Amino acid sequence: MGEFPLPLTDMLGQNGAYLVYLVIGFAFGYTLEIAGFGKSTKLAAQFYLRDMTVLKVMFSAIVVAMVLIFLTSGLGLLDYNLIWVNPTYLWPGIIGGLIMGVGFIVGGFCPGTSIVSAATFKIDGIVFVLGVFFGIFLFGETVGLYEGFWHSSYMGRFTLPELFNADTGVVVVGVVIMALAAFAFAEFMEKRFGDRTQLTFPRWRFSAAGAVLAVGVTTLLVGQPTNADKWAAIAPEQEARLNERAVQIHPMELLTYMNDRGIITYVIDVRSESDFNQFHLIDAHHIPLASLLGTVSDLHLQPDNTLFVITSNDETAATEAWKILTAEAVPNVYILEGGINGWLTTFGDEEFKQQSFIADHPDDRLAYAFPLALGQRFPAANPNHDVFEDVEYTSKVVLTIKRGATSGGCG
Repeated sequence: MGEFPLPLTDMLGQNGAYLVYLVIGFAFGYTLEIAGFGKSTKLAAQFYLRDMTVLKVMFSAIVVAMVLIFLTSGLGLLDYNLIWVNPTYLWPGIIGGLIMGVGFIVGGFCPGTSIVSAATFKIDGIVFVLGVFFGIFLFGETVGLYEGFWHSSYMGRFTLPELFNADTGVVVVGVVIMALAAFAFAEFMEKRFGDRTQLTFPRWRFSAAGAVLAVGVTTLLVGQPTNADKWAAIAPEQEARLNERAVQIHPMELLTYMNDRGIITYVIDVRSESDFNQFHLIDAHHIPLASLLGTVSDLHLQPDNTLFVITSNDETAATEAWKILTAEAVPNVYILEGGINGWLTTFGDEEFKQQSFIADHPDDRLAYAFPLALGQRFPAANPNHDVFEDVEYTSKVVLTIKRGATSGGCG
C-alpha cells in the first residue's frame, strides 16, 4: 500500500484539509488566468485552428499527470486504487460531452475557465457562469424524466488498459506518443492558420517532450504492482492482525450492524454457487474468490459508511479474500468469525442444527445439510436481532475514513 495519496483529514483535520483544497483550487485558477484561459477569444481560437494553446496545455497536464501517477504507482509510492476515476456511463457520457462541446464552441468557455473569467469580472464569463447555474437548475428539475437513460450503460471504473486489454505501461507510452503527434499537428495548424512562425515556438519543448517520453518508457519497464506484490508489502502488519483475530467479527456483531441504519453492511460471500444457493445471508453479494479482484473498483465506490464483511463456509476462503481486498486498500473489511457455519450455529433453530449437522465435514465446507436450495428464504438468513440480543461478543469493528477521494472530475 503506497504512502500516497496522503490522508489529509487524518493529518490536518477537516478544516486543515479544506484549506489545502482551497489553496490547490486557487493555484489552479491562477494558473489558468495567467495562461490566458480567462479570455473567451483565446479559448475559441482553437476551434478555428489559429491558437491551439488550450489543446497543448490541457493535453500536457493530462500526459504529465498520467506518467507520474503510473510511475509512482509502479514504484509502490502511490496506491492507484485511491485515485478517483470517474465511473463510465457510456451513452450519457457521449451525449453530455457533445452538449458541453457545443456550449464550449458557442460560449467560448468550459465550466472551469468560465469561473476564472468571472472571477476577474469579465462580463462574458459572468454571463456564462449564470448560464451554467441555470443549466444545473434545469437538469436538477428534469432529470427524473430521463433518469433511466442517465444511469444507463454503466461500465464502472473503465480505463484504456481495460479497453485495449493491454499492459498499463504500453498504454502510457502510446498516449504520450499520441500527445506528441497532436502537439506537432497543433503547431502545423497554428503556422498554417494563425500568426505563429517556427521561431515563436520555444526550443525547450523538445527537451520536455523527450523527458516525458523517457518517464513513460520507464513506467513501462517498471510495470505495475500485482495484488501479490501489494500484499507482500503489508503482510507483516496485516498477518499480525489476522493472528490476533482482530478482523474476525462475531456473528452477533455483524447482525447488530445489519440492524444499524447508520451503517451499510456489504456482505461478500465467496463460496461456490451451489453453497450460496443452498443458504446465504440476506442481501449477501455472491462474488467467488476468482472474481473478487475484478470488483475492487466498484467496492471503492461504495459510501464511506460501508462495512464489508467476507464470509465463506468457515474462514479459509474468506481469509484469502480479506487479504486480496486489504492489499487493494478497500477500507473497513472484516471476516465473519466461523463463516456461514458459525452463523448457523449462533442463529440456527436447535432442531435444524441437531438434525442437519455434518460432524465430519471438511474444512471450509458447509457443516449443515439443507434439503432444498433455500438461499436467503431460510429463517436464519435474517434473524430477529431482539431475540438474540443477549448473545455476548467482543466488538472489533473500527470504521476508518477513506484515504482516497470519493468524487471529482473536470469542470
